[in-house]
Amino acid sequence: MLHNIQITSTELRLTCILSMIFALRMSGIFMVLPILPIYAISLNGSYEYLVGISIGIYGIMQIIFQLPFGLMSDQIGRKPMIIIGLIIAAVGSEIAAITNEIWGLIIGRALQGIGAIGSVIITLLLESIQEHNRTQAMAILGISFGITFTGSIIIGPCIANTIGLHGLFQIITLITGFTIILAFCLIPKKDSSSNNLDHNINLRDILNNIKIILTNSELLKLNFHIFSLHTVLILNFVIWPKIMTALGCIPNTYHRTYAIIILISILILLPYLFYMHTRINKSKILTISIHILALSEFIMLIAIKSLWLLLVGILLFFIAFNLIESILPDLISKKSPSKYQGTSISIYSIGQFLGVGLGGVTGGLLLEVYGIQSILFTTFIITLLNIIIHYKL
Repeated sequence: MLHNIQITSTELRLTCILSMIFALRMSGIFMVLPILPIYAISLNGSYEYLVGISIGIYGIMQIIFQLPFGLMSDQIGRKPMIIIGLIIAAVGSEIAAITNEIWGLIIGRALQGIGAIGSVIITLLLESIQEHNRTQAMAILGISFGITFTGSIIIGPCIANTIGLHGLFQIITLITGFTIILAFCLIPKKDSSSNNLDHNINLRDILNNIKIILTNSELLKLNFHIFSLHTVLILNFVIWPKIMTALGCIPNTYHRTYAIIILISILILLPYLFYMHTRINKSKILTISIHILALSEFIMLIAIKSLWLLLVGILLFFIAFNLIESILPDLISKKSPSKYQGTSISIYSIGQFLGVGLGGVTGGLLLEVYGIQSILFTTFIITLLNIIIHYKL
């Protein structure tokens, strides 16, 4: 129960600050997700595969720079690396805002990805919170992530529909600038990492930590879940506009469709969200959710000529996505040995962004070479594989 949790006011304040910074950082990513496939194709030199690259390059850069940012934060502190990452992301957003070329957008998105501060924020949170309060802190972070995802998917298309893709990236630049100010002013100058640094750590220690996490079957299963979830998410956003257009939807009404479906999914999930801090068995909820995810992709696979069936599939997808996204960070935190939580969270973050990168790149390629149906089939196969791994590991 919430009233039994003995999280201190200092811990709660830092958790809320870091959750806000994390949420604002991610909002700039999710706001463009529904509209990039629609607007990016009109840029100079653009075609389907490069649009996929512009979506996926963010995730690829995140994968490459998660570990360097984590290692640098061990040496100079978490706060400086968070600010540096945000500055790089702001530069990338501004480049994306002023370019009329698809390669300019790709460069901007790459710089957004280079600012890989997610695992640094989560590591700072974990090492600043007493061990028995970490689950609650991760739950707060997970809730903020879910709210950010939902709000951004709704707000982003509304902004783009009013001021275009360039205007949306300009707004993201301003949000990132505001986030830099928050990080500079609100994160304590002497974060707890300065007391926890192990200056004797070497590459062998890092690789050993990674090996321990990757050979833990429970953590491996959870990391595959987040990887497959984000792969399917990106693949879906690559094709949803195409399918809705083919079924008679007007492009500038997509944001209303997303908004209505997401709000309905939230209403359906309210009972769970209200009781999520009680003794609900989250492992069972996860099992149910991955089955709903597979069902949603199957419905969309057979709904190629039915708009209403497609919308039912999208609704089920968002229900499953929000459930899985809210559960996994807590399960990762609980199942990770306390000594390796930083490494475990970093691998979890890499799994997320590997899914984003793979989804964008393969989505653009499949769409250009084989068409919409190939992506629908791919997402369904991924969700089936997700279920198999859930039971086998």
